[in-house]
Amino acid sequence: MAGNVREITESIVTPILSDLALELVDVEFKKEGKNWFLRVYIERENGSGVDLDDCAAVSERLSEELDKRDPVEQAYYLEVSSPGAERPLKNEKDVQRAVGKNIHVTTYAPIDGEKQFEGKLTEYDGDTLTIETRVKTRTKVVEIPYDKVAKARLAVVF
Repeated sequence: MAGNVREITESIVTPILSDLALELVDVEFKKEGKNWFLRVYIERENGSGVDLDDCAAVSERLSEELDKRDPVEQAYYLEVSSPGAERPLKNEKDVQRAVGKNIHVTTYAPIDGEKQFEGKLTEYDGDTLTIETRVKTRTKVVEIPYDKVAKARLAVVF
């Protein structure tokens, strides 16, 4: 059920975003407490952030289309927003855009005895992520095969 709602929402919102020079990051449909939430995360096509006007424009147009097609059986809240500073890196295009930025990666299996890495993504060649991490006072370079990545996201460094 939830998967179907996500797929339908994605197919509805993609042309709307294209018209506005925006891009879909993710769609979530989940129950929290007694309420259902349909969340649509968006950003600019160049990977930069969105503002309140962008979110409002998408929300208004998407709401109209969802009302016409009615893919959701129960009551829900529609939220359209930016994915935030620590946005998930969902696909290879997202990872490529993150080169030069700090990221956090969790792997399916240990690499050099570790399953979590955080540092600057210095390179992504389509198969391997190269990350510079700091261990106390020294810099360590870790190569992570893309097919071993369980989750990846941008990381804010203070």
